[in-house]
Amino acid sequence: LCLDLGCQIAVSPDTKHFAVDWLGVEVTRATLGIIGMGSIGYKVAQRARAFSMRILYHNRNRRRKEEEEAVGAHYCERMEELLQQSDFVMLAVNLTPQTHKLIGRKELELMKPTATLINISRGLVIDQDALVEALQNHIIRGAALDVTYPEPLPRGHPLLRLKNVIITPHAGTATLQAVQAMAAEAIANMLAALRGQPIPSQVFPK
Repeated sequence: LCLDLGCQIAVSPDTKHFAVDWLGVEVTRATLGIIGMGSIGYKVAQRARAFSMRILYHNRNRRRKEEEEAVGAHYCERMEELLQQSDFVMLAVNLTPQTHKLIGRKELELMKPTATLINISRGLVIDQDALVEALQNHIIRGAALDVTYPEPLPRGHPLLRLKNVIITPHAGTATLQAVQAMAAEAIANMLAALRGQPIPSQVFPK
């Protein structure tokens, strides 16, 4: 949030000077709560460890002890425990009937007033009306959303008018290398299926 606002200030034609009391929040040694510790959530934890972050996670299934120790992650059986302790809450879950509006008014009120909610999963994992209310009333400090519902949001949506939210256009995998890798993986899966071989990236293995 700080960087986005900083960019706006730096490029604004109205800027005459930079304020000396303009401060952000450090991630170093902050507590990161990851909801959904699958392959993506785990890679986030690996990167967060480089910033000496305390890592909490909530997942349907607990990771193996050696996997937890490799990134210094602590398992929260109850999501509420993670929400109450985290400075940053990151959502990295699949959208299922169980995760639809997983984060609503009750969950947002459990978070610290200084916390930031980050969503890299799917827009419908958050109750957006509840999020707007929480941001407007400073129930949480801010939100960073790579996904919304719908995409893009209607131009009059209240989320677009709030200063304590960053929205990016579902660009989490938007690199040339990532797109090429996804295409290569799709081709490998199609060729395997046509040859009657095991499908490398089968979502629901037999």
